[in-house]
Amino acid sequence: MSLKIAMLGTRGLPASFGGVEHHVEQIGARLVERGHQVTVYSQSRYGDGEPLTEHLGMRVVTMPTVPVRGFEALCHSALSTVHGLFRGHDVFHYHAVGPGLLSPLARFGSRGAVVQTVHGLDADRAKWGGGARSVLNAATWLSARVPDTTITVSQALADHYAARYERACEYVPNGVNMKPRRHPQLIRDAYGLSGRDYFLFVGRLVPEKRPDLLLKAFAQVRTDKKLVLVGGSSHTDDYVEELRALAAQDPRVIMPGYLYGDVLDELFTNAAGFVQPSALEGLPLTLLEAMGSGLPVVVSDIDPHLEIVGRDRAGARVFRDGDQVGLTDALRKVAEDTATEKASSVAMRDSVLSVYDWSACVDALEGVYETAVHSTRRQRRRRNSNVHQLHRVNHHLAGARCDEAIHA
Repeated sequence: MSLKIAMLGTRGLPASFGGVEHHVEQIGARLVERGHQVTVYSQSRYGDGEPLTEHLGMRVVTMPTVPVRGFEALCHSALSTVHGLFRGHDVFHYHAVGPGLLSPLARFGSRGAVVQTVHGLDADRAKWGGGARSVLNAATWLSARVPDTTITVSQALADHYAARYERACEYVPNGVNMKPRRHPQLIRDAYGLSGRDYFLFVGRLVPEKRPDLLLKAFAQVRTDKKLVLVGGSSHTDDYVEELRALAAQDPRVIMPGYLYGDVLDELFTNAAGFVQPSALEGLPLTLLEAMGSGLPVVVSDIDPHLEIVGRDRAGARVFRDGDQVGLTDALRKVAEDTATEKASSVAMRDSVLSVYDWSACVDALEGVYETAVHSTRRQRRRRNSNVHQLHRVNHHLAGARCDEAIHA
């Protein structure tokens, strides 16, 4: 069954930085390989150079947005939805909570099924003020009510929706691609790194990812290893300045900003350990990529992390969320016995790759799409049948009244 699928809620393609963008790129390309038509709506402010019209077989449609914090995604989703209403899509697939605020328009204004993937509880992110948080809370409520199918990328999110909204969600986890080991040439030239001599953090520099906690904890670790914080502001310029002030106190800290492509791959495959101290996540692709590359990891004990790593052990060190002393101790263990930690993380790699598989993800999505489309078409036929019957009844009643008038 070949479907026309619209992907809404991503900043754009090709994926550079951001879990949603990588997720859409990975599933979209595979859906195209399976014979589906995929249209991805991209923001006009995304990327450099001329906007793409095609990427990995996916059609890319660039729509404008407004450069106003909190309204970019909403404006883009609105224009993309309106554009999609007239393109005969079988499926409108919204990604993330905020963009799904426009899902009622697709649900009631088109013939397509509506699917929404929840990648995280966006209303809980610290960067939002009260007004934006209220909008996102409303969008979260809608994500449990409007879509034909709501998908979560982690079991923890599915459990949250079941408990909070009594909504049964489809759990479809992200996949991971194993990164082949790369010789540390680019990172040696740029940052003086030779491999296994640094800890790595990758993510937007926002409060809920806790890079501030990492900087403070790392300052207490006696080691020659360095700390590389890859990432930049996400409407959090003041917070990033605070981080840079903290980092300036420790010559071992490197903050290169956002990095992509070969340089980032080198960093992933040559680190002594990957650190994810977040207080809030959906199902972090960066953590999956690190474990898929055989890196030792250090993570906070929030549910999405535990869903991936399980328990605390060599190769997967777990500390209590927000516990600076616990994070320092975990970093120290990896720094002092890198060989043992590395051997354990390599042993865990195959199990991670087998569970978090993009092909299995797309298998599940195809099932979700087909079920939603069939259900939507049945409902439409039922409505049409009811309308037709109502017309017949009205016609019969009108005829009866006409006969009564004639014989009166």
